[in-house]
Amino acid sequence: MNNPVPDDPASQPNPQFALEYDALGQLVLIDAAGRRHVGVAPVRMFPISDPDGPVSIVDAAGRELASISRLDGLPDWQREMIQSALAEREFMPVIRRIISVSSDLEPSQWEAQTDRGRVTFQLDDEEDVRRLGPYRVVIIDAHKVRFLVDDVRKLDAASRRILENYL
Repeated sequence: MNNPVPDDPASQPNPQFALEYDALGQLVLIDAAGRRHVGVAPVRMFPISDPDGPVSIVDAAGRELASISRLDGLPDWQREMIQSALAEREFMPVIRRIISVSSDLEPSQWEAQTDRGRVTFQLDDEEDVRRLGPYRVVIIDAHKVRFLVDDVRKLDAASRRILENYL
């Protein structure tokens, strides 16, 4: 039995589109008409509530070009290609402890301990601290990097007090 070749669009399980990388390492979608859309990106439709669920393939303007209902139905090499692109796009360190916040006024400098190490970032507006449910919070810094607090209840008391000032 022949293994599919990642660069061969005909080996794709979905006849409506194919994915490959170009020479510059950009993800390319080839649609059913054979048009090449360079620099596309996969985006989870429900990244928090259903991270293994549907994925859209969008162009640089954010227009959906194709959708994939489940990644687990794809061949391993194609699933890995999409998961790698998703990981680059969805870089979201998890905050374990808030060490300090420079002031109550924005912009403010935050220092936190994350699952990827200690980080300092700037918060431009208190509205960039958002609840994602009863215990989850996302903090979006000045560079649009998202930091996740997976469960506010797991933070130490000082970190919870700081965070509550913004919620």
